Amino acid sequence: MMKHHDLKTFAVIGDPIDHTLSPTIHNAAFKHLKMNCNYIAYKIKKQELESGIESLKSIHISGFNVTIPHKINVLNYLDELDNDCYKINAVNTVVNKDGMLKGYNTDVFGFLEPFKIRNISISDYVVLLLGAGGVARAVIVACSQEHVRNIVVVNTNLERAKQLSQLSKNIGVNIQTINITQINEYEYDYDLIVNATPLGLNNEPSIISDTMIKKNTIVYDLVYRPMQTNLLKQAQKQNAVVIYGYEMLLYQAAKSFELWHNRESPLDIMKQAILRGF
Repeated sequence: MMKHHDLKTFAVIGDPIDHTLSPTIHNAAFKHLKMNCNYIAYKIKKQELESGIESLKSIHISGFNVTIPHKINVLNYLDELDNDCYKINAVNTVVNKDGMLKGYNTDVFGFLEPFKIRNISISDYVVLLLGAGGVARAVIVACSQEHVRNIVVVNTNLERAKQLSQLSKNIGVNIQTINITQINEYEYDYDLIVNATPLGLNNEPSIISDTMIKKNTIVYDLVYRPMQTNLLKQAQKQNAVVIYGYEMLLYQAAKSFELWHNRESPLDIMKQAILRGF
């Protein structure tokens, strides 16, 4: 018999947190592999991040995922960062090594893997990216690794847009930031449209016009619940290639699992858990 204190606890922190599927995914993996671990959702408000992390440390949390709105601010409370985090300036996975918190970002891997399994190369693509938060930054770094030609970022917050131009200088990728009102002024043929905003979580209509989605456009919505967002329904009507938000969720979760446990993740079990979660 395992002693109860051998139980390892993991969490996801964010606000809102009630829609998260991360506990479902990781607990299914633990159960399947008979690991003495559990995973909880822990709501931490934006202004309470510091005390929230202190309380996680006090219960000896083994590791945690970070979601909106903490992906960038969490950097202030970590002891060490993986290289990717410096580029992205955002963290989504934290490992607790004897009280030392080390930050990682598995979003780059999570974002790219769905292209890889479809044998799609995005090099030389023109990308339209909605959003400029922590996950959008990971998307930009991922795109630069794959040598896209150009990224047009649609954003409402100009301060964030400025930070993005700094990011583009650092990693050498061509970024233009435009305001949401200018979205229809740019006559681009986009090869890839990515939604990295929460728009669609509550079935909001998409802000993309049908004319922007061509038959060969890939439309990738990082919102994973509902699975069929209005943007993706629109893309399917236009016969575009669709990538679901749950795919990125799955692969970034699998990567987090590997960082925490130093073993391969049970990908199929995790995927079934997500699809059951819907």
